[in-house]
Amino acid sequence: MENKAVIAMSGGVDSSVAAALMLEQGYDCTGITLRLHKDKSDCSALRDIDDAQAIASGLGIPHQILDFSAEFDKQVIRRFIETYEQGATPNPCIDCNRCIKFNLSMLQAYQLNFDCLATGHYARVEKDSVSGRFLLRKAVDLKKDQSYVLYCLTQQQLERARFPLGTLSKQQVRKIAEDKKLTNSAKSESQDICFVPGGDYGNFIEAYTGRVWPPGDIIDLEGKILGRHRGIIRYTIGQRRGLGVAANSPIYVADKSVANNTVTLGPDSSLYKNGLTAKNINLIACTRIDKPLRVTVKTRYLQAEQAAVAEQSGEDELYIEFDSPQRAITPGQAAVLYDGDIVVGGGTIV
Repeated sequence: MENKAVIAMSGGVDSSVAAALMLEQGYDCTGITLRLHKDKSDCSALRDIDDAQAIASGLGIPHQILDFSAEFDKQVIRRFIETYEQGATPNPCIDCNRCIKFNLSMLQAYQLNFDCLATGHYARVEKDSVSGRFLLRKAVDLKKDQSYVLYCLTQQQLERARFPLGTLSKQQVRKIAEDKKLTNSAKSESQDICFVPGGDYGNFIEAYTGRVWPPGDIIDLEGKILGRHRGIIRYTIGQRRGLGVAANSPIYVADKSVANNTVTLGPDSSLYKNGLTAKNINLIACTRIDKPLRVTVKTRYLQAEQAAVAEQSGEDELYIEFDSPQRAITPGQAAVLYDGDIVVGGGTIV
């Protein structure tokens, strides 16, 4: 019987309650906090580590700090920058889950002996009795559901993953934290990407690389020059604000060309596409999509699911055609396929 659990503790209320619930379920728990940033003077990161240590101490479980900063830099930050350099818009949380937080071999390299890994994510895992595959399901609280950023997990990772909050609402989690007198029960959630405080991706990338992205032409759909952009990395498909171009009606970023260093603007109608191609795919509910499959699809985290047909057009490629055109499909983001509340799989939009 499994009884040893590693709890990924970020210092926030969700992972703290996850630790408390795993203890209640009879697991022998060890808390871990991953140091992800090379800058050890990062005040917010230090506070998070202190909070995690305090919660672990209060729960009476051992706690370790694991330095994953080198791997985080390589697998998350550099990929984030490379994706912007290629003209796409990355989702670093997906890379972090796939390569860092659920990297079982990296955790075991620290001589951690564990049967399962619990986190504060809002999602559910169960084993399908027919196929024997581990399925990823949406959280009961759909407003907090994080299955979109977990679609990348492999069968091995899902087998070890435990999501104690998957059947709870955020309000219930806060209440559990208060009842257990966890010191971070009222701690607010960060909305920023952890390594880009304030959300200014352009300045972060230039500071990190030491490179300044040159200005270039802003053009319309016919190629007419409308103005100058501030570096192509500062623009994403569907963007309206900060364009610096006057227009009689709303205009948006419709396209970008790294080769020509141009940003193309167009009306809202120019943002709609009938389908997409995704690569670097990961399938969870099946090993392969053998025939056209009716699904619903999200092309970004906060988007409502959209009806579509998915086909596996290659060993590592999906083609998705929507029932109705979709707005601002953005290369670099994930397309995640659902069958009801089950995650079929997904891939990176190209």
